[in-house]
Amino acid sequence: MIDVATTWQQVCEALAGGDYDLAFGVMDAATREARTPERARLALLLGSMHALYGDAATTELGTCLREARTLHPALRDTPLYQALSAELDARTRGPDAAPPPQTAREAQDPLARFHALCALTLAEQPQAALEIALPSTDLPLHLRWRLRSWEADAHEQLGQSAEAASLYAEAAHLTSGLNRAVMLQEQAALLLQLGQPDAAKNALDQARPLYAARPGPQDAEEQGLNLATWHYLRAQALLNLGQPEGAHDMIREAARLEAQHGDPSYGVALVLGQVLTHLGQSEQALAAFEQALALATDGDRPYANHELGVALLDLDRPLEAREKLEAVLNEAEYPYLPEVLADVAECDYRLGRLQEAQLEAEQALAQGAVIPASLVLGSVALDYFQMDEALEHYERVIREAAPDSRDWITAHQMAADVMAQQGFPNPAAAYAHAQQALAHTPESDDWYVTLQEHLRKAEALLEQQGGTGGRMLN
Repeated sequence: MIDVATTWQQVCEALAGGDYDLAFGVMDAATREARTPERARLALLLGSMHALYGDAATTELGTCLREARTLHPALRDTPLYQALSAELDARTRGPDAAPPPQTAREAQDPLARFHALCALTLAEQPQAALEIALPSTDLPLHLRWRLRSWEADAHEQLGQSAEAASLYAEAAHLTSGLNRAVMLQEQAALLLQLGQPDAAKNALDQARPLYAARPGPQDAEEQGLNLATWHYLRAQALLNLGQPEGAHDMIREAARLEAQHGDPSYGVALVLGQVLTHLGQSEQALAAFEQALALATDGDRPYANHELGVALLDLDRPLEAREKLEAVLNEAEYPYLPEVLADVAECDYRLGRLQEAQLEAEQALAQGAVIPASLVLGSVALDYFQMDEALEHYERVIREAAPDSRDWITAHQMAADVMAQQGFPNPAAAYAHAQQALAHTPESDDWYVTLQEHLRKAEALLEQQGGTGGRMLN
């Protein structure tokens, strides 16, 4: 006689050790020997096992539920059946799925509550999922890290990225091998969103040694695609840390692994374009962004069009750039609309439409796109010979932009040049602007000689006034 509880305990021990073949073997042997009522309960537990494979095993999960209710119709009313059925529905119909009943959410059986939580998360009801009381210690070992992963997913849906990152870190702590690597990578992705590239890099450093040097044939594709994601995230971290050359190596390897084990992705193409932009390879960046646009889903398309518009601006093709950027302005949910409006203003400025450019830049500034809007407003003010106003815009950029960034350097260059055109009314400030800009301007740049001349004239005036050069601006 087969004891279901004992069989499930043996299965859970095998799953905790990562031996899926053994777990399914134990379940198969028990099913063959069990009587009808026990076979029905085992079918439900087998459904729980198949559910671990996600969307790839919906057919198997459906088969298990059908077998369970055929063998024992009364199981339809049990919390585990209800929870698994709701999870299957959510995997096939998403937010249109019927949620699990309250009996499943409050069941004594923690396995039922776990699958109810999964169902609610998949159905995009994250708050309801998080309201299910389920201590991880109530679950078998193989589900504890998965619980934290599902909870992280729910927090992510609610826009609570910091909480989600912490839960992915806990999930990583509760598992091992490739699963741990994947959880660390999920954590790293959120840390990048939170503007913490150093912390993301540290999480990725922990993940990389967990990949097998020679994965088995069955694991090679899964590991290859996850490793592609690792390189993709690493590229972003290095790019945000000011290391575009290293980022280029990483994103190229991500593209190679994708081509070997799957299909090219929008994300890799987009990051490749961003890396190439930072390396000054504008034509190649444009090609990468065009590929990203071709691969983009509806939700990704505004991001790709925005990057494409900026790349076209870098190539001084404002008319084409404006077309791409206008498409983004029609996407009301796009989170960077003020920046897009500032970029449209830059297009109009380059097309000689100064009044339109000024109006759009003022709107973008009011909406929070301080740096790009101020740069356009500075250019417009210069064209109108409004030197004091132009200087005010460039000094705003210097205050707001990250030190040593391209915008920060440009603003210092322009501020020094404006002061020079004004006749150096404040030679100490002009000297400081020119000095900061010159320190970050290569000798091959046309600005280099101009800045040297500004520096020389400002220093001469300071000496006439009995002052000293070299004061640095904050």
